This record gives sequence, structure tokens and C-alpha cells, in this order.
Amino acid sequence: MEFKKSIVHMDLDTFFVSCERNLDSRLNNKPVLIGGTSSRGVVASCSYEARRFGIHSAMPMKTAMQLCPEAVVIKGNAMTYSKKSKEVTEIIRQSVPLFEKSSIDEFYLDLSGMDQFFGCMKIASELRAKIMHDTGLPISFGLSENKTVSKVATGEAKPNNQIQIPYGQEKTFLAPLSIKKIPMIGDKTYHSLRQLGIRYVKNLQEMPLDLVEHAFGQNGIKMWEKAQGIDKSPVVPYQERKSISTERTFGKDTTDVYKLKSIMLAMAENLAFQLRRGQKLTSCITVKLRYSDFNTHTLQSKIPFSSADHILIPKVMELFDRLYNKRLLIRLVGVRFSHLVEGNYQINLFEDTEEMIQLYQALDTIRNKHGDRTIMRAAGFDAKTISRFNPFTGEPPPLLPNRHR
Repeated sequence: MEFKKSIVHMDLDTFFVSCERNLDSRLNNKPVLIGGTSSRGVVASCSYEARRFGIHSAMPMKTAMQLCPEAVVIKGNAMTYSKKSKEVTEIIRQSVPLFEKSSIDEFYLDLSGMDQFFGCMKIASELRAKIMHDTGLPISFGLSENKTVSKVATGEAKPNNQIQIPYGQEKTFLAPLSIKKIPMIGDKTYHSLRQLGIRYVKNLQEMPLDLVEHAFGQNGIKMWEKAQGIDKSPVVPYQERKSISTERTFGKDTTDVYKLKSIMLAMAENLAFQLRRGQKLTSCITVKLRYSDFNTHTLQSKIPFSSADHILIPKVMELFDRLYNKRLLIRLVGVRFSHLVEGNYQINLFEDTEEMIQLYQALDTIRNKHGDRTIMRAAGFDAKTISRFNPFTGEPPPLLPNRHR
């Protein structure tokens, strides 16, 4: 028997801020900013009270403070947020048969068929109540027949509420909303749509599909389908990845320090990019050396959660310098990042400056588009022959972007 799909999207409200309020109730009902505390830092998260002043995530902290001088600024603690996220994940894991963790504070639940026994809205409501009771965190959800509509519904339910979109009402529900509410429509696409006179989802719903495809290619087709309330993407079972690593075995054992350091740097840089692409952070770095006599030595170090090159690479090089015995030939080198956690921010927003964030975003955009070895540090250029693979999937990443003509 085939059941109608019942997909729940759950989102922890202003997650970082809520975690801080859990620790200090004096922050309740106050404008709170989480992020870099220096004059060049950026906002990682902000409370609803702060948003009323026009503040949003990724805004320079200096600008945010000008908009709301009375705001409370907190540097933030990634370890605290990761711990609370795991608490919520475990509650969901014990309560539903299939769920997907899409970020540190977002989940999709597939409750298809459970209406026959309990009622999906009842199940989701009871789960939401349990999460709030056990963790003290506010959470909202949307329930519909697919992921897109449920995610949009969650946004409409916030803050700290829930909503169900009945079967057959998906298109009607979406129609009056701003086109920007559709997932995958960013600022650039939004401005392009506005130039075409498209402001509301209803406007996109009424456009001929071939016209949208002509203007936006394959992305236009996906965008148009989402506007119609159509989304067949499945809930992907959640599996926690604990570590990523890469190794290099030499055809001829070597003591060439320049070559060894160049390769170590390139491996660390590549793995850091893979972390950001997989929206993960690491808190443990391990360097591995195997000598010509096959004796293998490793050295590891704990760090604050990060996926930033300028934090990870120096630590890898430090471990290599401490581990390397210059009297012996090296047969193999390796780097491993472990103790991984989910994160919906790409780099350390709590410490990095706006300029550093923009640099990483620009570099990662080039790598995602043209291949992960397209751009790299000059010091690691001699290591171009490092194997190209995605350590999260085991599959080689695309060398060039897919083009739709």
C-alpha cells in the first residue's frame, strides 16, 4: 500500500541565541548578537528583538551595533551549540523511524504512513513539546507532503509555533508569499525575478515553464516546480560522519622537507575545503608519518571547532614539525580531521573578520564551480598530484561545472 507523503521540517528558533538564553535567563527579551566581538567581526546569529532593527546574520558587527547600540554581544561557543544540537538529534532519533539532519539546527522527518495509526500532526506536536521540555529550546515545524512546502511552512510558523498544510493546498498556501520565501532563491536570483516583474510566488506559478527555463536554465525548472508546491526529493537517512582523512604514499621514500611540507599543506587545505563543503567542523587534528622501515607514528591535537584554513593548516604543520625525524626516509604522510560536528556556517563566524569570510566564500565558490584543486596556496602547488576525492562520499568531485545549454 502506498501512503501519501507526510514530511515535517523542524527548525530550532534563533538556535545560538536560544542556547545562550538557556545559560543566562537575563538575556530573555533583549536584543542579542552572537558573533565576532571585534570591530571587524560579523554577526553569526541574532535574536528576534535584534532583527527588528534590521540586523541579520553575516552583517558586520560594527554595522549591527550602530543599528542597535543597546544589543548584548556574545562571542559564542561552538562546542555548546554542538552539544545542544546532539541532544535534539538524539530525541528525534528515538522518536521517528526516518529523519534527515540538514544542519546544526534543522531536521526533516518522514512520517509517511503513520497517519494510519496515530496522526502525523499529533506525533510532530508531541515531539516538538518533548524537545522544548527536555532541552529548553524553542522549536518550530511545518508539516506537508514534501520538503519544500514544509520548510516554507516552518518559516511562516516561526517563532516557536507549528503549522500543517493540508494535502492539495500546497500551491494555494505558497501563492501569496514573497518569491524570496522559496528555498534556493538567493539575493541575485531574487533581483533577476523582480526585474521580470515577479514579486510573489503566484507570479511565478502563472509563468509558462518554457519561459522560466529560457531565463534561468535548469535552475529555473526547479524553481518553477517548487513554486507549484512540487518537490519529490526524499528524506535522506541521517548518518553522523566522524572523520575525514587523506594519505599520500611515495613511489620513492624521501627526506625532502620542502616536498613533504608542500604535500602536508595541500592535504590540509583540501580537507578544510571538504569540511566547509560538507558543512562540518573539526575539533581534532591528526598527522601520520610512516617511515621507510614501516614504523608508523601519529600525533594529534584538540582545537576549538573550525573549518578555516588559517586555523587548521598551521596546526597540521606544527604537528608535522614535532613528529618528523629527519634521520629517516618517509614512505607515507597523512592528515585526519575528526570529532566532526554539523554546522550551517562555513567558517568560524565567532572569530573571523568580514574580509576573511568573504575570502573563503570566494575561494570555495571557485572550487565548487571548477574543481577543488583549481585554486590553492602557492606553497602547496608542488603537491598537485594528491588524489582528488570527496572524503564524505568517496566519489571524485567534478572537475568542471555542469553546463545546461
